Amino acid sequence: MHASTDLDAAAKPDNIALAAICSPLAGLALALALLSLLLTVTIPQPIGPMFWDHYLYLDAANRLADGQIPSVDFFAPVGGFGYYLFTALQSAFPNGHPLLLASWCLLIVTGPLIGLVMLDIQKRSRALAYAILLPFLLFSVLPFNTGDFYPYPGSDGFGIYNRQVCQLLYVLAAALIYVRSPRILSTVVAGAMIALFFVKITGAVAGVILCLTAFAAGRFGLRPAVASALIFFSVLAVIELSLGAVSAYVADILAMLDVNDGSLLPRLFQAASLNAGLLLPAGLLCLTLFFANLPAFAASLRAACRRPSVVGMGQVFDQKFFWLAAFVVAGILFESQNTGSQAFIFLYPLLLKIALDFAANSTSKRLTIAVSLLAAAAALPPMTVVAQKSARAWVGAVNNVRIESHNLKTMGAVNVRPILAVRAERMRDAYITQRGAFDTLADAGELPSFLLYSDFDFQTAWLTNVDGAVDALRAYEAANGVRFETIFNIDFANPFPWLMDRHAPKRVAIGADPFRAIPPPDAEVRAAVAAVDIALVPTCPPTNVNRTLLALYLPSLEAGHTRITLTPCYDAFVRNGLRPGETAAGS
Repeated sequence: MHASTDLDAAAKPDNIALAAICSPLAGLALALALLSLLLTVTIPQPIGPMFWDHYLYLDAANRLADGQIPSVDFFAPVGGFGYYLFTALQSAFPNGHPLLLASWCLLIVTGPLIGLVMLDIQKRSRALAYAILLPFLLFSVLPFNTGDFYPYPGSDGFGIYNRQVCQLLYVLAAALIYVRSPRILSTVVAGAMIALFFVKITGAVAGVILCLTAFAAGRFGLRPAVASALIFFSVLAVIELSLGAVSAYVADILAMLDVNDGSLLPRLFQAASLNAGLLLPAGLLCLTLFFANLPAFAASLRAACRRPSVVGMGQVFDQKFFWLAAFVVAGILFESQNTGSQAFIFLYPLLLKIALDFAANSTSKRLTIAVSLLAAAAALPPMTVVAQKSARAWVGAVNNVRIESHNLKTMGAVNVRPILAVRAERMRDAYITQRGAFDTLADAGELPSFLLYSDFDFQTAWLTNVDGAVDALRAYEAANGVRFETIFNIDFANPFPWLMDRHAPKRVAIGADPFRAIPPPDAEVRAAVAAVDIALVPTCPPTNVNRTLLALYLPSLEAGHTRITLTPCYDAFVRNGLRPGETAAGS
């Protein structure tokens, strides 16, 4: 007996070590280490629809390096937190591909937060902790949206802000549902809500709905709720008092609301229809839960009416159908403002909880099976879509060809199908030689293709044009003995300052969509544009979008700049009287 006891005691350290190695926290640490290793090299990405969206992060990183502050020094359609995270990760991993840096930078925040959630859950069930962690890693590691915007497979270089919000909501939902430690809960909630606010304010609105649901149900107690609120507002107060960034951010959002004056109702219907594949089973599950829990719900309601109390009201709201309905409403509100996202992934922790509770407590096998099937039908689509899109993109990229460039740094590590590379060259030739036809389309308010900005050939040719424009800029500087310190690209993205180690003008908006995200230029914007050394105008092809952008800024350029043809695909406004070594006032 004593020998056996001694053997058990001797084996304990090994068991503890094995348990630590196999723990969810160790799995999370291993995943983060592997991602860090992948960022030490530049991994070429297969080009995808609206691929240029992630170039905004390069523009932002360059602006931050110049000391510019989002919303304070330039208009931003979303919060600047993602830009800061991207800049920090790019500093640590300068060879990392920009798309992967932009997609994985949020793990700087969500990694520790989900780690705290794992720390609490694994004390009760390691299997449950892994069941929460693995889907989180799937969505965080694979940079793909749950919606399809183009028939061909490719990387999703757009919707990154929205994916980040969904991942934060996933962490928040997991904490509200599973975490028992008040300290951990208040820390995770505060961290997630601060990040949500500064990534995209509509994400914070969805997060508030999740928190209010848990609070009403008694799951998020008064003390941790107050603690979270104090942390949240304290951080906002410090940032506002030191930088003035909070009020500037809110002002940008209000200005963008003026530009986007469409009705909310059609957007809500659109969000619901785009995600009907999971919302239909979620709705059926909600109805099933309502009728299954109706006797208990009615009893708790009667008890609360007879003897009102905080505990009694908590029992009224702590109904699975109420949780699910509230989470769905939060998701629809958030998705109504999005193009591209990992929609409704934060339903998974709740759906898992519902299925597990019914499996453990229900006396009806039929009801348990129905609930489990409906929960799975609502939870699995986002996972399968992201996994499938990832597989299609990377398997389909086996025969892709690298886009040739020598000025694009890590941004140029992109490949495309050979047939689309040929099409990109042919279309570029057509844009140059048949300019009149595309001017006619622009005059009519039409794009050359209805999905032009999703077309792989457009994104491919755009990179080639930028590469050629950098060559032309350097040649012009050498021939004229000048240096363009401040470069402005009158287009959706402006990578030129980052590519050439120059400066972007202050005040000018990032992510230039004239129909959704550009308010009319004020006096400061006009002055900044008038001071740029050179403003570039893409012409391959001419579009109504770029014409609208140019119309916004042309009054600031006409007097002090001369328009030239820089390349067959770029015109340029060069500042008059620019002297060698001079730095523009707007830099």
